[in-house]
Amino acid sequence: GKLYVSERLDREEMCGEAASCSVSFEALLHNPLNVFHVEVAIQDVNDNAPRFLQDIFQLEINELTSPGARFALGVAEDADVGSNSLQGYELEANGYFVVEVKERQDGSKLAELVLRRALDRETEPMLRLVLTALDGGDPPRSGTAQLCINVTDANDNAPVFAQERYRASLREDAPPGSVVLNVSASDDAPSGTVVALLNVNDPDSGENGQVRCELSGEAPLSLVASSSGGSYKVVTSSALDREQASEHRVTVVARDRGSPSLSSSATLALEVSDVNDNAPVFEEAAYSAYVEENNAVGAAVVRVAARDADAGANGRVSYALAGGSAGAAAYVSVEARSGAVYAQRSFDYEQCRELAVTVRAQDGGAPARSSTATVRVFVLDRNDNAPRVLWPAPAAGADAASSSGPSEVAPRSAEAGYLVAKVVAVDADAGQNAWLSYELAKATEPALFRVGLHSGEVRTARAVSDRDAAKQRLVVLVKDHGRPALSATATLHVVLAESLREALPELGDRDAASELTSDRNLILVVAIAVVSLLFVFTVVLVLFFKC
Repeated sequence: GKLYVSERLDREEMCGEAASCSVSFEALLHNPLNVFHVEVAIQDVNDNAPRFLQDIFQLEINELTSPGARFALGVAEDADVGSNSLQGYELEANGYFVVEVKERQDGSKLAELVLRRALDRETEPMLRLVLTALDGGDPPRSGTAQLCINVTDANDNAPVFAQERYRASLREDAPPGSVVLNVSASDDAPSGTVVALLNVNDPDSGENGQVRCELSGEAPLSLVASSSGGSYKVVTSSALDREQASEHRVTVVARDRGSPSLSSSATLALEVSDVNDNAPVFEEAAYSAYVEENNAVGAAVVRVAARDADAGANGRVSYALAGGSAGAAAYVSVEARSGAVYAQRSFDYEQCRELAVTVRAQDGGAPARSSTATVRVFVLDRNDNAPRVLWPAPAAGADAASSSGPSEVAPRSAEAGYLVAKVVAVDADAGQNAWLSYELAKATEPALFRVGLHSGEVRTARAVSDRDAAKQRLVVLVKDHGRPALSATATLHVVLAESLREALPELGDRDAASELTSDRNLILVVAIAVVSLLFVFTVVLVLFFKC
């Protein structure tokens, strides 16, 4: 018989991103009556084009960015699989950027924009490029997105005056408040710098046409008359500081020598342009951050902030790591614009409890100015380590609660308080997470033994009696004080006997006897083994026939 498709198959809808896709069902045949299992493999065809998650990528890149810098653009999606899936990216031909493919651990392909040639905002302030994602189908399909790259300005051009000298003519009858001219100077201009040249004319003759000028108002400016007369130089009388005053306004008063004297005035506005004479200043000289161990990768640790009194690019601050304690750079990173410090990996208190990094704040001036601050990161302990029992150590391949383990011999004549053994445990955590307490969890005779809450000492709670079983099994619970608390158990076997010879039948064999850790008992066992192996064999035979 022939099998027909009743409706259009869509592999992506049926199986998603799975590498293989199939449909299974049972086919019933009537003559002869039989049932067949049918599995139909659904093969992928290249019916989906790669698609970017956004149509336009907006990027801002400073014109001083060094060639080789990389900018992640994201991953295009392609619902197809295998060779029909996304294979790579292409970038519209240009003189500055290329696109490279970076494959992640999950197999996805990330597009990275790589700067090949230095940018110049004054030449090309904006770049628009087309990014294409290609799959491997035959024929191939593609998807596009537009890159809009805004080249931001940097202080790479020194200020230049439009002309060497500024001249202005002022009529003697000019109304008060008239603006003669606007001039500008940088805030590193030394005293005596010429910022403007004034030329004053009076059409009268004689003394009526002789004019003198003076400045009215508080400003670091003064007038210097030319030797030929009729013109004045406006010069700085002291150093300028834009951070204290970005503009100075004075009134120039021109007065003739007539009688009565006539005068006019005009306003002179001096704009002070910025130079990079201030370094960034951190709000704090040192920062402290506290992070619990086992944190998520990329978690925010702390945010540093610096202020720069300059303006424009000279006051734009960026941040970067500039050293620190050994290996600290592998644990944290700093976001260049915001100053946010992020964790690069999950901290482990037991491996690293404190680290320090130096963060540099640098402005965009040329040459740039910078300052540094120290960030100390303190890792806080979490209760992520259970107590570890050092003694009695469980036998290899056995857990703490198993029947195997070391044995101790306690005399039947022991009174209350007799020291039978001591459980020793440690915890890798710190503080209360490492404070250990001990308690008796199980025992053959619960009333016979007690365990020191903090010492771990196992002692008799009462005198041993003849009714007590010769073999005693104790399970000691060791618990820390973390929240939630973690615990471990230790199993201890105690044989009640006055001598080792009496204890041997209860121990069962020579190997069990050799596990006695008491120095006295160990010496006795070794002595017996050395004196006569035959004697041990005879004892075993005697025990066998008694049983």
